[in-house]
Amino acid sequence: MLKSKLRQKILKIREKTNKKNKQIDFTQIIKILKKEKITKKVVGGYYPVNFEIDDLEILKKFEKNKFNISLPVIKKNFQMEFCKWSFSYPLKINKYGIPEPKKKNIVYPDILLIPLVAFDKNLNRLGYGGGYYDRLIAKFSKKKKIIKIGLAFSVQRITKVPTNVYDQKLDYIVTNKYIMK
Repeated sequence: MLKSKLRQKILKIREKTNKKNKQIDFTQIIKILKKEKITKKVVGGYYPVNFEIDDLEILKKFEKNKFNISLPVIKKNFQMEFCKWSFSYPLKINKYGIPEPKKKNIVYPDILLIPLVAFDKNLNRLGYGGGYYDRLIAKFSKKKKIIKIGLAFSVQRITKVPTNVYDQKLDYIVTNKYIMK
């Protein structure tokens, strides 16, 4: 199945699921960080749109526990960067209708919480098709070790995500029902 058709199908399923399922528990993320021996680092989250898993409560708990949090800012040429953010900082709406930090204090997260459309047992991720996260992960991985955690509903799992040479695998996928590594 073509990526675009697959995206459409899974996005409809995700919308229905989001309306009736609980979100991800913060303790699931903490289990991963303990396993990876991560403490007091920079967390890159996202502002949820299109019925994505809502990571805002997770980010609030990270901030409360003295982690630095950040959100992506979309740039030209399918690039993005992460900027330090706090729930007390203002946001602006970008050209895709997604809130992003007004301040441009660029950071390089140690932990990335990544939205996805679909995933498979091999930790492959299907996104929206722009390649923003794939480019970002490739760039950040040259600078330092980052933990890449995809957030999804369990119903977003498919048999096989179609991939190409540019697609970046995740380290973990946390769903409303289980953790995959």
